[in-house]
Amino acid sequence: MSSRRAFEIAFVGLKPGMHEYRYEIDDAFFEEYGHQDFKGVKAEVKLTLDKKASFLILKFEVGGKVDVSCDRCGNDLPLDLWDEFNILVKMVDNPDEMNEEESDPDVFYISRTESHIDVKGWIYEFISLSVPMQRMCAENEIGGPYCNKEVLARLAGMKPSDGEGGKKTTNSLWKGLDKFKKQ
Repeated sequence: MSSRRAFEIAFVGLKPGMHEYRYEIDDAFFEEYGHQDFKGVKAEVKLTLDKKASFLILKFEVGGKVDVSCDRCGNDLPLDLWDEFNILVKMVDNPDEMNEEESDPDVFYISRTESHIDVKGWIYEFISLSVPMQRMCAENEIGGPYCNKEVLARLAGMKPSDGEGGKKTTNSLWKGLDKFKKQ
């Protein structure tokens, strides 16, 4: 079976009700999508399909691990993935027109004559959305096993130092603006 067909669900032959699918996702899945800002993907996607007469309810549960580059020190940082996403797929006569007009990203339209639905694009999107935008270890974990100690030491050396008497030194460029604070 080709990898493309592994993500196609033939929903026409399914009885109404709940159906469950599981997908194991690794780095090879993302190759056709080009460069990603994460690697070492070991994710599992559980898809629950609830078939109704004229629509499908898809619930994607994303779990697993991924390696990202830390925003603070640049080292690889393993992150846990966990998220849930829901899609409502409605069967209509004019799906292209309806998809253009629909403002809700959680609603998708397909033709009444369709027999298969391809979930690969949604799996890609939902795993990508599960990776946080800010990628750093927690404050209490700084200096832990995943941190680059040399970079952290350089960052600590770049913090503004206190001047005489514990008062922070200020840039003379802003010195004249102090008189406006008191007004």
